[in-house]
Amino acid sequence: MGNPADWLRVVMDAEIKAWVQYLNPSALDAFEISGHKWERLGFKSYKNAKFPEFDICQKPPHGEFDIIIADQVWEHLKYPYRAAQNVLKSLRPGGYFAVTVPFLVKLHPAPSDCTRWSAEGLKYFLEECGFDPNSIQANQWGNKACLIANLDKWIHYDSSRDLTNEELYPISVWALARKIN
Repeated sequence: MGNPADWLRVVMDAEIKAWVQYLNPSALDAFEISGHKWERLGFKSYKNAKFPEFDICQKPPHGEFDIIIADQVWEHLKYPYRAAQNVLKSLRPGGYFAVTVPFLVKLHPAPSDCTRWSAEGLKYFLEECGFDPNSIQANQWGNKACLIANLDKWIHYDSSRDLTNEELYPISVWALARKIN
């Protein structure tokens, strides 16, 4: 999306982008927690807040939204369940929550690093938080070469890097969940 992509995020970013484009972003009021990476998708309206300055554990975003995107934030939250409840409060009925998290990556406190989920675990977490279990799509990607390469620093993607998914080495995890009425 402008900057060179990190190898460990290429597949995840492509799938999140496809999911959001399928939802017709020009009809969606969006809120992004983490930065402004996804604002270029052409949402009807777009607001964002940067974590940790905005702590979703403490309060919901101001307003109502059709989609809330949290990109690489949930692993840093001390109270992820409370945060998901705040997302639900800010979503309109039928609204979506797109969340991305790392799995097999080094700890990166910003300001803390608390939790990891597999795709299966993230699905159960979102269901427990109140999202429609029949709507939750969760996926993960990783491979051994990417895992090893990213142990010291984040490696940018180029066409020589392997994007084969090796299930035993999940690095990136993501999900899209829908609020029931």
